[in-house]
Amino acid sequence: MMTQNIDVMAEGFKGEKAIVLPYAVCSYQTGNNITSKLFTTHIGYYPNAKKHYRDRQEGCKEYILIYCEKGSGWVKQGETTHNLSRNDVFIIPKDTPHCYGAKSNDPWSIYWIHFDGTDAPLFEHIMGQIVHIDDADSNKHANRLQLFESIYKNLEMGYSPENLEYTSFCFQYFLASIKYQIQFRESNRIKVDNIIQDIIIFMKDNLENNINLDEISDHFSYSKSHLINLFKQKTSYPPMVYYNQLRMQRACSYLQFTLLKIKEIAFKLHFYDPFHFSKAFTREMKMSPQEYRKKYQK
Repeated sequence: MMTQNIDVMAEGFKGEKAIVLPYAVCSYQTGNNITSKLFTTHIGYYPNAKKHYRDRQEGCKEYILIYCEKGSGWVKQGETTHNLSRNDVFIIPKDTPHCYGAKSNDPWSIYWIHFDGTDAPLFEHIMGQIVHIDDADSNKHANRLQLFESIYKNLEMGYSPENLEYTSFCFQYFLASIKYQIQFRESNRIKVDNIIQDIIIFMKDNLENNINLDEISDHFSYSKSHLINLFKQKTSYPPMVYYNQLRMQRACSYLQFTLLKIKEIAFKLHFYDPFHFSKAFTREMKMSPQEYRKKYQK
């Protein structure tokens, strides 16, 4: 006997909103080079969702993301029940039997998205478990929810290729903001107690002073070996490799946005001579400084 999916929504929720994309539009998204990576099939918001309940014994064809804005609810997969509350996120894997609902004494308000795409498995390690987002201003909840609203409002305006592609990029960023919370939090605010961020700031402030590893380690009272290990652990690069990447970034900026001669840029950034600078630049950027300036300078 075929099992049935059970949906209970009482008589709707005041202020609710939802969009279900037509089959033809979802089919188009699977074939588009951009949207095929990550795309939305259903999206909505249920505020104060009293008596909200879903039972999908055969699972769902898409992944389901639930973002609990406030209140509380639960998600059950197999024999495990996960209790969600304020600022908890849960992603239910596709084709997985499940049920979920709002708690009767404190019904949740949730943002939710059904999605699919070839890049969805990149986020598997945050699926099937509660991901809590700390309730702090620095976590930029408003910024994250603005991404959701941008996806919703663009889909509300119709299903042009541009709208669908834009929402695909927005949703990728939305998922990344959950998977990479620290990076999302730090994009506009650097914590002063993070030693690695302090070192990077010190490097950027001294790109034209030709500092070395001894000077960095002395400034922060770290041994060179400890500094190297710590920096590699946090950034995947040794400190001086990272410093030279920052120098190249500054060189790119000078080439693109100033009229400084290449030899002037070389000396400002303490390369031995213009030839040494050009060789190092070409190795990193796969084009010469002259080619870079010609390609990017407006």
